[in-house]
Amino acid sequence: MFRPKLPDVPAPPSTPTHQPQHHYPAPTAGRLLSPYAGPVAAVLAGGVVLTALLAAVAITAISVAIAAVVLRSLLNNANRR
Repeated sequence: MFRPKLPDVPAPPSTPTHQPQHHYPAPTAGRLLSPYAGPVAAVLAGGVVLTALLAAVAITAISVAIAAVVLRSLLNNANRR
């Protein structure tokens, strides 16, 4: 007798149109890498120094080899005359 009249509401869609997104907190790089920053920098600096020394030794060896070939050639030409 005294029933309220409900409004006509359209039915909700059967498939969800919005995909739920999971938001995970991003790791803080400063806190995780801080114990390793010093050793990593030391290893990198050591690698750069050793590479530079190796390049210097290689260039010196090539220069000495060229000088030896030139001197040998000059001495052989001087002995033939």
